[in-house]
Amino acid sequence: MRLRTLLLASVFALAACGSPEAATTGAPADQPGGVNITANQNRIRAQKVDAIAALVPADIRTRGTLVVGTTGNGTPPLSFRADDDKTVIGVEPDLAQLVADVLGLKLDLQASSWENLFLSVENRQFDAGFSNITVTEERKDKYDFATYRKDTIAFEVKNEKTTAVKEAKDIAGLTVGVGAGTNQEQILLRWDQQNKAAGLAPVKFQYYQATSDYYLALQSGRIDAYVGPNPTSAYHVAVEGKTKIVGTVSGGGTIPADIAAMTKKDNGFVKALQQALDTVIKNGQYAEVLKRWNLASEALPASEVNPRGLPRK
Repeated sequence: MRLRTLLLASVFALAACGSPEAATTGAPADQPGGVNITANQNRIRAQKVDAIAALVPADIRTRGTLVVGTTGNGTPPLSFRADDDKTVIGVEPDLAQLVADVLGLKLDLQASSWENLFLSVENRQFDAGFSNITVTEERKDKYDFATYRKDTIAFEVKNEKTTAVKEAKDIAGLTVGVGAGTNQEQILLRWDQQNKAAGLAPVKFQYYQATSDYYLALQSGRIDAYVGPNPTSAYHVAVEGKTKIVGTVSGGGTIPADIAAMTKKDNGFVKALQQALDTVIKNGQYAEVLKRWNLASEALPASEVNPRGLPRK
């Protein structure tokens, strides 16, 4: 097993707030946290629903495959490489598989960079994107969305810290690691502006290239807190045991935010995606997938088409 895969496995092995429970995946006993990170995923599967499959645009139906883009380069448990350092696994591929099954299509999963994912959906190289994509009003100009998870971000600190984060004033004066260009950065920037307007100490922002870099900075004390997607942080907390989550907020801050499957706007596909997702939500297979990756806390009761997104910048 290559060093990179070992790092991913150790940093991310469970993904829920609170007390994690081992995923019931039939994973080998020596897998981190009981989570199967092998190429043989034994994914939960669904049955084709003819009425929903009939909603798929003719060109996709004729082709017989559902081409899904996902960023598979290191964000467990969302989408990451298995221990063969090649096969893309995680909750996003699992949900894409369920949707493909309901639509009667063979899943063709394509690993992509974040930037190329949007371009490839727009030019229809990918039929859909499943990659922890938050619905925003700006993105709705070019894409349609079918929701499938709550968007939640987490504040992670070393175990010995007494910090608790519930609102803007709680981060005043802290050195915080956060990904550039992310929704969580936007929340922190707004909070920082509120704090400075109230005469509180500003936040010092630190940016690194990879999640592992943030965790090294956190452990060494170069940052007071790391702010990232809740699944990623909770995965790390459960496995490493050296840090803790001290607060969570919606990915939209004060506005509820949703994660969704993304397809090209007005291409006639979003209704099929939404109904496929709604089907597996109602029949329980969706819950099985979330439980497998310990993401039950982010479950939605139903899938929606193009709900209110995060506001324009």
